[in-house]
Amino acid sequence: MQGFVPIMWSVWAALVLLVLALKIYSGRLSRDEDDQIILDDSFDHVKSQQAAILARVHKIEPVTRVALWVAAAMTVVVIAYYAIDMYRQFQ
Repeated sequence: MQGFVPIMWSVWAALVLLVLALKIYSGRLSRDEDDQIILDDSFDHVKSQQAAILARVHKIEPVTRVALWVAAAMTVVVIAYYAIDMYRQFQ
């Protein structure tokens, strides 16, 4: 069973790094996003730029959400493994 522990921690670390990378990428994409509404027609090019940024951010949101849930599930697996191990040691 000792071969399982390094693999478990490696998978957990990879998932956490993936979530972190996706969050950083999303933050870098959305840093140029404006929080104001542009109503003038002379700023159509700005509207299209903002729409493109928003489309890219929305495109990676499902991937980020799935990666976050998988990392959370793997965290539960790690905690459960050590809880079961402690239970077995005290029997």
